[in-house]
This record gives sequence, structure tokens and C-alpha cells, in this order.
Amino acid sequence: MTIDTKRCIACNSCAVACKIENNLPNFNWWNRVMTVGGNHMDAPSGMYPNLEMYNITLACQHCENPACVKVCPVGATYKDEETGVVRQDYDKCIGCRMCMAACPYTGVRSFNWEEPRYHLEFSVGDSDVPGHQKHVVEKCTMCWHRLAKGLAPACVEACSARARHFGDLNDPDSDVSRLIRERGYQQLLPERGTEPSVYYLV
Repeated sequence: MTIDTKRCIACNSCAVACKIENNLPNFNWWNRVMTVGGNHMDAPSGMYPNLEMYNITLACQHCENPACVKVCPVGATYKDEETGVVRQDYDKCIGCRMCMAACPYTGVRSFNWEEPRYHLEFSVGDSDVPGHQKHVVEKCTMCWHRLAKGLAPACVEACSARARHFGDLNDPDSDVSRLIRERGYQQLLPERGTEPSVYYLV
């Protein structure tokens, strides 16, 4: 996935689309929009007129070399070799939270301490999304259920600024390959050796 930090307007459509599509429990967010600038959301750094601010949307980085997979004692966190998506098997998860401790990207996972609760009395989102469970770890799934149908992740589809692109990095003609070839980019914490699959265009 590529995320264009110059196009992102911090509208939070990606975060809301993710929450609805995956029927996330109350207070769980797999995708967050963060301001890089001042000490508060939507606050720039610097002194007027020399201000600077941009946005980073943060979710699981679906690493090529995921630290979380290496530490899971039961194989509940695993990498789907066909899509490259790092997934969670809720039925296998024993709630040890080793994946949370190993992941260098703080806050991309959540743990259901209690039985999941919802603001609505009915499920929303895709019917192929597995039910959320007590005492398991959750995170972005890159909407693997949509990928299986040939669709883009919900966050990509919902991005009104067209800041997000999803595709096959092994295909030189894909949008993501073209964008990282033509634009400068950064990855989060590359020094940790996880080889994240999310590229932030700068």
C-alpha cells in the first residue's frame, strides 16, 4: 500500500470505513490518523508564517519480516503467503499479547479485555468478517475478505483525496510500483528490520 502524505487531508474516512467494514467493537480502531507537527491534533509546528504539518495514517504495516509472527507461540498470528497480509486467527489466539509486545508500531493492535460491545444492536460491514471475541488480539487485516473477491481494502476505496493505493509490488505496472518508483517515500522504523509493506509518499 502507498499513502500519499501530500494528498491526505486527515478526514478520517479511512478510519471510519475500516471500523464499519470490519464491524469493530466500541473504542477499537485499526486505522488512526495522526498529525505530525505540533503537540495536538491538527496543530502545526513552527512559528507563523513558517509552519509545518502533515498527516500519517497508522495501521498494521503488514511487514515482509513480521516480528509478531515470530513470537506467537500458537501460530495465531501468521502471514498469508499468497497476499502478504499478516493475519490473526481469533480461534487460536490465547491472549498472551506477545505479538503486541514484539510489534515496533505502537498502537496498531488492540486487545479485547471484555466481551466485545457495540453501539448498534446489529452487525455492520461485510458478512465474511469473523466475529470478534473476548481475550484476543485484533488489528488491521488489510480487508483480506475483500482481497479474496478482487476488491481493494475499504480504506483505499473510501479515501476521498485519493491518497491511498493498493496493489502488487511484484508487478512493475501496478499503481503502487509506479508511485514508489516515481516519488520519494519513507517507511516506518525501517531500522527494525521488519520490512513494512506500507510506503508513505512524501
